[in-house]
Amino acid sequence: MSNTKLFSLVFVRNPEEILLGLKKRGFGENMWNGFGGKVESGESIIQGAIREVKEECGIIVEDLKKIGILQFQFEGAETVLEVHVFETYQYHGELTESDEMRPKWFNLKEIPFKQMWPDDEYWFPYMLRGELFKGYFLYRGQDLILKHNIETVEELPTV
Repeated sequence: MSNTKLFSLVFVRNPEEILLGLKKRGFGENMWNGFGGKVESGESIIQGAIREVKEECGIIVEDLKKIGILQFQFEGAETVLEVHVFETYQYHGELTESDEMRPKWFNLKEIPFKQMWPDDEYWFPYMLRGELFKGYFLYRGQDLILKHNIETVEELPTV
């Protein structure tokens, strides 16, 4: 019997670029990623997503659109990490580095996949094409994918 932990992952976009953050400490250190994290007790996934983006890079995001749900398991662990992926083109405030993340805009043609989680190369194309997706990844450690599955979907459940 596995238990599930909810996470948010937000990608701030403009037509030519995507905002990524370099993780400075903890899980996924020295990898580029979107912004997000654990959904706290008593908050919705959207509320958690907005809070995490503000904490990690200082901006306020609006009009979040859910674009995917990814499930991650790590070999030997019973917990499933369920990550709700969002994108937005709507934000305001000043982009600032936090003690956890260093934000940087990347041209969509220059996304640094070699310094990101290996699964990103599998599902980023769906996001960049504007397709809704669901995926599952089983990892050994942080760099080897043992099993994966990804598919497009017509709609995603609202949580």
